[in-house]
Order: sequence, then structure tokens, then C-alpha cells
Amino acid sequence: MMRTFAFFAVLVGLGSFAPKIASAQSSSLFGIPGERRPLTLADNSWYFIDVEPPPQIELYDLVTVVVAHASQAASEGSVFRNQRSKIDAALQDWVSLENFSLKPAEQADGDPKIKAQLNSQLQTDMELESLETMKFSIAARVVDIRPNGNLVLEAHQTFHQNSEVWEASLSGECRAEDVLPNNSVLHKNIYDLRIVKREKGHVRDAYRRGWVIKLLDAVKPF
Repeated sequence: MMRTFAFFAVLVGLGSFAPKIASAQSSSLFGIPGERRPLTLADNSWYFIDVEPPPQIELYDLVTVVVAHASQAASEGSVFRNQRSKIDAALQDWVSLENFSLKPAEQADGDPKIKAQLNSQLQTDMELESLETMKFSIAARVVDIRPNGNLVLEAHQTFHQNSEVWEASLSGECRAEDVLPNNSVLHKNIYDLRIVKREKGHVRDAYRRGWVIKLLDAVKPF
């Protein structure tokens, strides 16, 4: 009896040292293999902000055009011209009309002579530096949609302040994907862009050129 009890005690002791399969809580954040979803930034980032889809633009919708144009040009030139001319001429023969026929004319006072000398100099120095900027926003209407989806835009604005009037017009064509989520488009993304700005009133009359100045600038007599 004692031998049997000792035998079972040995078996139990040996069984306690047998290898076992360890099991614990999984530290993986991606779930059980085979059941994991595809890794995406939207599902795994706390700071992810989804990009707004581009707006669907329809005919006659309004789009804000942001114009921020800046150009700079510099030019410098110099011209020097020296011209000398000398004329020494004499009229030896002339004709006269008698009875509807041409005949040699006598030159009683001798052959008329012309003798002249011209010495002219011209020196011109020119330096030009130009800086132009234009910044404004204008609401444009979609007046047409091309078969390829491009948008044809047209805009008009008129401002009145007392006797002063400012008018602005814009037209062009852009791609639908160039319209930003805030429903605006930059002027540099507009094809065949045409911008016209006009001013009327006392301010414009103060610095505009008169027709005499325009004529003199066109002829440039000096």
C-alpha cells in the first residue's frame, strides 16, 4: 500500500515539471491575425483630419476667384548716333510746256545750284523699372461647362462712391478639380484669363492724359 502511494506521488511530482503552452493577453493593437482590417491612417491616428472632397460644381453656380498678380520688369538702354550729310547739286537742264509739248527750257540765270552740309548727333539714355500688383477677390458665375468638365467663368463688379466709379470684369476657363474645398480658385489656374478694370470720376480725371498729350506722344516730334 505504501509503495502504491509513493508511486502515485512520484507521478504527480513529475507531472508538475512537464512543459505547458503559455497563454496571456495579446499586446497587439491590430487584432487577431487573419481578422485584422487593412491599416489606414484614419483608423489608427488620433490627429488625422480627412480632406474634404472637392465641391460638385453645377451650371450657374458661384465660384470665388482670388487674383494675386505681381510683376516686375527692369530695362536699361543707351543709343548714340552721329550722322553727317553733304549735298552739292546743280540743275543743268529743265523743261517747259509749250503748245502741249515739252521743250528744253533756257536757264538765263545759269544752272541753279544747291550746296548744303548737315551734321547731326543724337544721344539717348533710357532706364525703366516697373512694378505692378493687383490683388482682389471677385465672385464669378459658371456660364458654361465644357464636355471635358472644364468650367467657363464670368464675373462683373461695380463700385460707386459719390462720383467715383470702379468697374471690374473677369472671364476665363479652369478645371473643376482646381476649385478648392472653400469654393475658390486661384487666378493662375485660369486659362485665357482676361481682367479689365476701369475707373471714372474726379480721381481718374486728375491723372488721365488729354487728347493733345496723346497726340504728341503718338507723333513724338521731339
